[in-house]
Amino acid sequence: MRDSAFAEDIATAAQLACLLEASAPKPGNVSREVRFGDTTYEHFLASAAAIGPALGGAGRRGVGETIHLAVRATRRWTGTNTNLGIVLLLAPLARAAATCLTTTGSAATGVVQPHVLRRALEVVLTATTVDDARETYAAIRLASPGGLGTADGQDIGTEPTVSLADAMRLAADRDGIAREYATSFQATFEMAVPALRAARRDGLDWNDAIVETYLTVLATSVDTHIVRRAGPAVADSVTRHARDVLAAGGVRSDQGRAAVTQMANAIRDERNLRNPGTTADMTAAAIFVVLLDGGWHSRLGSGGDDAASR
Repeated sequence: MRDSAFAEDIATAAQLACLLEASAPKPGNVSREVRFGDTTYEHFLASAAAIGPALGGAGRRGVGETIHLAVRATRRWTGTNTNLGIVLLLAPLARAAATCLTTTGSAATGVVQPHVLRRALEVVLTATTVDDARETYAAIRLASPGGLGTADGQDIGTEPTVSLADAMRLAADRDGIAREYATSFQATFEMAVPALRAARRDGLDWNDAIVETYLTVLATSVDTHIVRRAGPAVADSVTRHARDVLAAGGVRSDQGRAAVTQMANAIRDERNLRNPGTTADMTAAAIFVVLLDGGWHSRLGSGGDDAASR
């Protein structure tokens, strides 16, 4: 597979991951039937389409520049912050996927296995620079996410003096996306990806598999987006609710589906303070990883007949 074709696959996987994540009826998030004030499902569709070129070119530029380009493209189409967290996660993953062309046999098959991708990601994160941090800070200011606040060191409103990875480590105790950078995407690769693969292997369609993955991640740790906007007690209550839904069977039983609906109604409020946005972002990252592993063509991912013959 030529480099240009694989870059197109990376762009398509990024766009499709965002489309699938936005379409799944995850409690507390925008979906086909749920809108937040002036933010609609259509905004998320536009955002998914907009980031394709930036993510497809991630192998040719630094992580920070890719993040900035993707956020600028999103703003041109939506005028609001719909995908900052997703872009922050997908940009290094996309660059890592691109590097696999020269370090593995991925160029021939178009498939990158998760463990191979994670090793490449570790190299990408270690290599980030102050320029990457500068570009990312500019992107975050442009996206203007709610509830960001300020920090004592390397604040978004200042000029960074450390690499992007180091800046993220400083924020890892209070931000789930930053924690992913600090841990080589531990939650994505060790929790969300296995959950999604297991759900697909068990025959769940994409919507149900994504909802189950999202609930699995949310049930394990509090969502830092909720913490920033509503406080730790509220975030903890949403996590407990996710645990209760899974205990009731989640998307795999009638009782569980009723619990999903009840949770969606219970955590909704006019200001959307209990929106588990960081969990949704990690879910999108997991979808991207699974798609790169041939997950669109096979429920089994790597090792499945379709994935192997792609």
